Amino acid sequence: MEATGLSQLLNEIQSDIAAELATTPDVVKKDPASFDVKKLAIEKREWHQLDDVVAVVVDLKGSSRLGTGKHASSTASIYEASTDNAVGVLKHFGADFIQIQGDGAFGLFWGDNRYEKALCAGITVKTFSVGLSEKIRKRWPDAPETGYKVGIASGRVLAKRIGTPRNPNEQEPIWSGKPVNYAAKAAQTAGLGELIVSADVWASIEDNDYLTTTCAHEPGTKPVALWRNKTIDNVPENDDSRYGRVLTSTWCTSCGETFCDAILQGETTRTESEEARDESMRSARAGNLEKVMADKKAAARNRRTGLSNR
Repeated sequence: MEATGLSQLLNEIQSDIAAELATTPDVVKKDPASFDVKKLAIEKREWHQLDDVVAVVVDLKGSSRLGTGKHASSTASIYEASTDNAVGVLKHFGADFIQIQGDGAFGLFWGDNRYEKALCAGITVKTFSVGLSEKIRKRWPDAPETGYKVGIASGRVLAKRIGTPRNPNEQEPIWSGKPVNYAAKAAQTAGLGELIVSADVWASIEDNDYLTTTCAHEPGTKPVALWRNKTIDNVPENDDSRYGRVLTSTWCTSCGETFCDAILQGETTRTESEEARDESMRSARAGNLEKVMADKKAAARNRRTGLSNR
């Protein structure tokens, strides 16, 4: 049996660790307009910083219980129908970076209209997931209940390409910071067909009537608030981002496209939603969000105008 070279490998790793920790790498603050994932360094000790990135994580419920034995073909079909389309949605709404992770995926949005694009993508995944779940139940009645859960969070990230130098196939960009981590925790907290946003995200969308109140297109109805408070599991208790909001609704079959277009075009106000908007804001402040929304909204305004140095 050939020698494994284990001792040499461990010694090399320890030397590398010592060298890395002896000095700090460079951190370069990047403008979203000029940031390019392809230009992230692999050998150079340089990280790129983006002040405000919105992460959308989509997580397939119950995927670990899908069989790969005699049910392998049905499992493969479910994965393709779900993951392929989730990635397609993230791409359609202009995600600046997309990565598949096991049975789910995440998309990152930065630059102009990042919150609007991210929310439209998340709600669209929720919407098609309802039909997906129904078709799976009809096709395979004995299959575990499955479908997408969605989490969205935002904040600062540090990015760098990590992996084997001179071998692009063994390199991946990594995104250090809260957005991807907290969006994943939000998705894990969510139930089937739910979308949970962190407090940072809610601070940026709470006054958008197209996102927070119903369409009420039926005669005799009026808009009502859509979201309720939800604490995100496994986010540290001293971090206000854990106080999120959950959405269970999907795009309306009659008004969804109109609303989606309005959101992406930057529209926020519907005269008929004034009462529902006030109720939505009151309900958000009825729990722990009351003590964090003022700071979150101030930070969100600063980020949008490039003033934040958090």
